[in-house]
Amino acid sequence: MMHFILTLVQIVAALGAVSSSIYYLLCLWSAATFLREREAGEGARPTQALPPISILKPLKGIDPEIYESFRSHCLQDYPEYEIIFGVSDPNDPAIESVRALQREFSDRRIQLVVSPKILGANVKVSNLAQMLLEARHDHLIINDSDIRVEPDYLRRVTAPLADRRVGMVTCLYRGAAAATLGSRLEALGISTDFCPSVLAARQLEGIHFGLGSTLAFRRAELEQIGGFTSFVDYLADDYELGRRIAGLGLAVELSEVVVETYLPPYKLREFFAHQLRWARGVRDARVAGYLGLVFTFGIPWSLVALVVSRAELWAWGGLAFTFLLRLAVALVVGRNVLMDRQVLKYLWLIPLRDLVALAVWIASLGGHTVTWRGDRFRLKDGRLNRIPPSASNV
Repeated sequence: MMHFILTLVQIVAALGAVSSSIYYLLCLWSAATFLREREAGEGARPTQALPPISILKPLKGIDPEIYESFRSHCLQDYPEYEIIFGVSDPNDPAIESVRALQREFSDRRIQLVVSPKILGANVKVSNLAQMLLEARHDHLIINDSDIRVEPDYLRRVTAPLADRRVGMVTCLYRGAAAATLGSRLEALGISTDFCPSVLAARQLEGIHFGLGSTLAFRRAELEQIGGFTSFVDYLADDYELGRRIAGLGLAVELSEVVVETYLPPYKLREFFAHQLRWARGVRDARVAGYLGLVFTFGIPWSLVALVVSRAELWAWGGLAFTFLLRLAVALVVGRNVLMDRQVLKYLWLIPLRDLVALAVWIASLGGHTVTWRGDRFRLKDGRLNRIPPSASNV
């Protein structure tokens, strides 16, 4: 009986390693396609009229390098745009950075909206709904508070919206890690795991979601899907916004622009909690796709095959092949697509990062609570329900 079980585990592990290798090849193909398209479009500048833009930036607390990230939005080579910051707490520490920005760039239209009214469980979306009332323009961009951009960002990101068949533009991003292991694992995961999966999705079925790094769209389409309040209780608000705009029959384009986020100095516990929140959000939003991720953990599957086969030669060969493909994905996407200068430095952490990713995946399958910005929520069907501080952590 034990021999049968070990043989079965060995077969499953081998199949997992094979499926992961196929997935890695898909990621490499997808990255090569993206790079060819980006190279073909390099040097091209928008020839159509440049519409005025309202940038909406909801805030809560201080992020690393927050002022320089804000400042990069004020240095855009773009004729007309405004920046609207929003907070729910009138004592939020991010307000000081906004006030300093207003003083430095007094010629820019920079507003701060304080929205103490909470419209739903997702306070970020609640803020956006109230910030939108102050927006002057019909072309909108939302990006996270920790995003830093280049001076041609607005020109390049909004260019696809000149085609009325395009409903949204979103961006890949790279993470600048702080000097902690948790922060480095987070950055490595963004560049070598998350972004390759986005490119693979783009190649297989197209993009039907948005990424919080950049969401560029028109007010008209936002109104058609019911406005921000229609998903004010959802955790994955960027995913929901993109999904609903795609549901109108419009394309969601992945821009060639790559932006940068500065990561907090996560301790391992904080890193794991952040990953778990993200994982449970994806699980609730796309159950089938999330369960399918089990077939992409190449290094863990290869290690299982090596152990249960008692280090047979074929298992060593499978581990070597899978590992080389995994490194190739990391280098091609991290270095070539995202231009992440840290990938080589932290490449040796990939086996650890992939083992942690598997642990997060397993942990996310059970349980329905997430921690977000210091608050705890129960997650069901993508919706958030706030857990009072006195409630039991179930």
